[in-house]
Amino acid sequence: LMLGRTPGNIQAIRPMKDGVIADFYVTEKMLQHFIKQVHNNSFFRPSPRVLVCVPVGATQVERRAIRESAMGAGAREVYLIEEPMAAAIGAGLPVSEATGSMVVDIGGGTTEVAIISLNGVVYSSSVRIGGDKFDDAIINYVRRNYGSLIGEATAERIKHTIGTAYPGDEVLEIEVRGRNLAEGVPRSFTLNSNEILEALQEPLSGIVSAVMVALEQSPPELASDISERGMVLTGGGALLRDLDRLLMQETGIPVMVAEDPLTCVARGGGKALEMIK
Repeated sequence: LMLGRTPGNIQAIRPMKDGVIADFYVTEKMLQHFIKQVHNNSFFRPSPRVLVCVPVGATQVERRAIRESAMGAGAREVYLIEEPMAAAIGAGLPVSEATGSMVVDIGGGTTEVAIISLNGVVYSSSVRIGGDKFDDAIINYVRRNYGSLIGEATAERIKHTIGTAYPGDEVLEIEVRGRNLAEGVPRSFTLNSNEILEALQEPLSGIVSAVMVALEQSPPELASDISERGMVLTGGGALLRDLDRLLMQETGIPVMVAEDPLTCVARGGGKALEMIK
């Protein structure tokens, strides 16, 4: 909420970008705050164990930076789990069974696609497309078509209010204020859901492509399981209107949005940590 709204003497920053650390020092301070919030009276208690969910595409350097940040923040032990596995656990998928489960986790910075069986990831991929890219696409569309500049918070509000991934019968509208680039002053204009659908075509195509590649790469027996049981969408991006309908249309496979998709990764990570002795 503070991005784009701070005075000159205050800088709003994002410690994490595209699912990995963008600012090592600030990330460590943020983790210290989180640990302190949930681990009060730590004078008489040992430092906590911490599990961090990472994108499947995170490099060894990025994973080491995450681990070192958590240790520097006061963690006693640090475990890493890949986001789609945590998402699958949080969504209640039967990850320990000898059957194929497919999860598509659409976060702010990345989309993680994975096929899981017997507590292992059989196939996984990560593309740096997520909610942030949706917002960027909306900002660019408004600049290109309306000659106006809007901020990330406004783009996110547009996405949540009228964003859609598939043509629908009902056309939704929203009034937006942005700075007219030619005149340099604020101007109001109206956007509709068909325009946002057009704006989101590029990032949506990237997600569809990642899902199609996963299906093509899956072993035949697991592909049979997935075609019967479908795939599950998790993450905040799963809340984009009719994204499940788009993927169902493109793949011919049932698509379900997980219950409370926004917290699936966090809940799955918590369950995974409980299982680690």
